[in-house]
Amino acid sequence: MAKKPQTPPKSFEEALRELEQILAQIEGGELGLEESLVKYERGNFLIQHCRGVLGQAEKQIELLGKAPDGGLSSTSYPLTPAEAEGQPDLAEGDAETAP
Repeated sequence: MAKKPQTPPKSFEEALRELEQILAQIEGGELGLEESLVKYERGNFLIQHCRGVLGQAEKQIELLGKAPDGGLSSTSYPLTPAEAEGQPDLAEGDAETAP
């Protein structure tokens, strides 16, 4: 089965909602094998997408620190091309694909 290019969700919350729907459909047992595999593949993509979003948020939090005057300051970091497109950056060693 050839993999189709996946469209990333518009937000982290949308990805979680879609994952919950996919899980309910697969657990419901009403899907055929082919459709279950398609849903599983989409779910796996959404998991990787969410991991990428969470990793990016974690980096931003780590960069948030105290300024010399005691206030808070934030330092931005450049996005990788994959992050800019909403995809997880698997080059950083997170090549895990199992949910």
